[in-house]
Amino acid sequence: MSEATPLFAALDLGTNNCRLLIATPDEGGFRIVDAFSRIVRLGEGVSDSGRLGEAAMSRAIGALKICAEKVRSRGVQQVRAVATQACRSAANGSEFLAVVEQATGLRLEVISPEEEARLAVAGCLDLLDRRSKAALVLDVGGGSTEISWIDLAQPGLAGVTRGVGRAPIKAWHSAPLGVVTLAERFPEAIGDAGHYRRMVDAVKSAMTGFEGAEAMREAFAAGGGHMVGTSGAITSLASLHLGLRRYDRNLVDGLWMTRGECEAVAARLASLSVAERAAEPCIGPDRADLVLAGAAILQAVQELWPCERVRVADRGLREGLLLSLMSTERKTRRRSRSRRRRGGRGGRSQ
Repeated sequence: MSEATPLFAALDLGTNNCRLLIATPDEGGFRIVDAFSRIVRLGEGVSDSGRLGEAAMSRAIGALKICAEKVRSRGVQQVRAVATQACRSAANGSEFLAVVEQATGLRLEVISPEEEARLAVAGCLDLLDRRSKAALVLDVGGGSTEISWIDLAQPGLAGVTRGVGRAPIKAWHSAPLGVVTLAERFPEAIGDAGHYRRMVDAVKSAMTGFEGAEAMREAFAAGGGHMVGTSGAITSLASLHLGLRRYDRNLVDGLWMTRGECEAVAARLASLSVAERAAEPCIGPDRADLVLAGAAILQAVQELWPCERVRVADRGLREGLLLSLMSTERKTRRRSRSRRRRGGRGGRSQ
């Protein structure tokens, strides 16, 4: 790969997934060159023990070794690797990241919930409906859930398609509750009809006091707001809604669903056993016990911030990381060219 077409890598080690994207800048964004995703459940049991477990850390390191090899073999110029809620909350999180660096050469940084929310918004920016007055970006993770409220009525936003830090985020909220922690808190029991509703209510209780967001309430109440949902749980819901026999990102990413369609899929999931969910081709055994928790989080937010339309995003934090890296690189190159031009003029004038 030449200097004119550099490669960038974004790695997201979450509570549930380890995901990597390698891309090169392209007109209007980037072109993906390689990708990797594996469910590692790093945060398994952290909500009870307060520590990352040995088996979970071993799974994560195995996945990270694959990511490190891809980064090396592709000749990536710049990489940013981040860790989120599991490493934020675990007592041995920093100790684990030191082991990761020694074992893989990857240096992961633990980012704040605020930066996690900002990067997720940046990754989803071109899915926002600019005809709306407001949007809510819901990023459902394994150990936490981030919500960002976007003012789409702000002048000048129409020209913004992709970028980091430019979307007018009016407010954001992070709840330390994701699909892994919620599923562990509410283990399923056969014949328990109230299980799903208890999860929804628990999420609503954890998401009170949206400081700064109430100014957006009027737009949503008037039907001028919509939601963008990003997570593996939400893309699984969309796949089930479409009846896909095999996951197809081209059909899922950007799909619009109504609130009623979301609730219908959730009701269907709640009627299935874990084994029956595992048999669904776009859910599988790795997500079978988590997808219902994801549906509960989505429904809880929809009940708190009612809106008729939900747009499904098979993108988010990693894409935001890539855009951030590429934006920084462009600025560095422009400064370098400017310095060279000034130096050249100075040399000729002597």
